[in-house]
Amino acid sequence: MTHKNILVLGGTGFIGRCLVDGLAAQGRRICVPTRRRARGRELLVLPTVEVVEADITNPSTLQALVQGRDAVINAVGILHESAASGASAASADPNGRYGAGFAGVHVQLPRNVVAACQQAGVGRLLHISALGADANAPSAYLRSKADGERVVREASAIASTVFRPSVVFGPGDSLLNLFASLAAWLPVVPIVQPKARLQPVSVHDLATAMCTALDEPATFGKSYEICGPGIYTMRELAQFAVRAAGHRRPVLGLPGPLAYAMALVSELAPGPTLLSRDNLRTASVDMVASQQPYVPAPELGMHPSALEPEAALFLAGMHPRSRFGGFRARARR
Repeated sequence: MTHKNILVLGGTGFIGRCLVDGLAAQGRRICVPTRRRARGRELLVLPTVEVVEADITNPSTLQALVQGRDAVINAVGILHESAASGASAASADPNGRYGAGFAGVHVQLPRNVVAACQQAGVGRLLHISALGADANAPSAYLRSKADGERVVREASAIASTVFRPSVVFGPGDSLLNLFASLAAWLPVVPIVQPKARLQPVSVHDLATAMCTALDEPATFGKSYEICGPGIYTMRELAQFAVRAAGHRRPVLGLPGPLAYAMALVSELAPGPTLLSRDNLRTASVDMVASQQPYVPAPELGMHPSALEPEAALFLAGMHPRSRFGGFRARARR
């Protein structure tokens, strides 16, 4: 079956935008709900994409959005605990293993999505989780991701596919771009968990795998680790990002107590949280494929891209002295 009419939750996010672009290139019709339509303005130029204002945390609204779709893709996720209230979030985590924000977004939302699909007779669901998700993981983020996975996998009458990516890189990512931004303002770039091991995957490769899997029966009922070809420490990634952005800054790995203090200050400071204590616990888990060398499943049609050539292109534009080099690299001159 070809799934032509798709509801993409989280379609205005970093991964979601790339995914929607890939689906549109295949000629599919896509509906992207968002709280503020302006967040999806760059998607409006795609001829088969509809961006609508809607609150997907409202079960009735979600059920209305799911009606008439061939498939639903859930690309919603948060990195930091956020405010969320109400019985639905509390019931998603009755044992208090994570906060209301993670409970509402990572567990209750998938539960509502599954219920809406079952009620509407939608038999195809793609869900983005995270590498390292486990009910006994040290971080609330990973524990909540594991519980959301379980909800999707156990759904009856739905052909689901779960994607478990390592850290995802690309223009606008929250890791390499953060390191490059810090290098633009600080004489020394501080990092936490410098020895943590990661296997970064390109956002374009993840989107390709998901677009391919949508109509592929061999992926039904399966979970996939999604990684790139190379394994790096956190320190190595930071050093690369700083160099690629055109800066000369030393990278300083913070000892545990100092990292914890910095995370606490970041949580309490006004504005967006750059680092939380739960992030530290998440980073203590190696985000690498369970089987090495990593070979993606052939049914995903994915050929993992090396990090350096691709990331160097978008990082080169983050420093005035290197911006022209970035333009030249894009033009392959």
